[in-house]
Amino acid sequence: MTLRLRRIDRLESALALAPALEARAAEFHEQFSDEGFPEGAVERFLRRCFDDPATHLIVAEEAASERRAGACLTGPFVDPLLGTRLPMVLVLWVEPGFRHRGLARALVGRASELLLERGMTSLAARAGHNDDALISMGERWGFVRLWELMLRE
Repeated sequence: MTLRLRRIDRLESALALAPALEARAAEFHEQFSDEGFPEGAVERFLRRCFDDPATHLIVAEEAASERRAGACLTGPFVDPLLGTRLPMVLVLWVEPGFRHRGLARALVGRASELLLERGMTSLAARAGHNDDALISMGERWGFVRLWELMLRE
């Protein structure tokens, strides 16, 4: 089975994927919050930020059937005080039948290449403080922990 990575370069095509991206984003969000993921958040983001240089949507598909195997969505993280911008992985998912084959790493790698073409040398990602598997995976891929977000409730 041959997989191909493809950048979605039209907003209409990205919007067609918004429900699937939102479902995956909601699954990730549930790990950190008891509040539900805001309905329509991915579509609103895509409409607002699709043309931003930090935004890329890459899908992995079976070459023969075009069945989606995974996707990676990056977008801008903006520090609210300093205004500094940093591309961030917003959604990353691989369908269960395609996991443990390096596909997530390939998706993030392709996103990094596209960002580099636009002059962006960094890429941020989120992980829960106790998500050792995700943190370890990120560190194997070259991510380093720069700061921790602390929350008081």
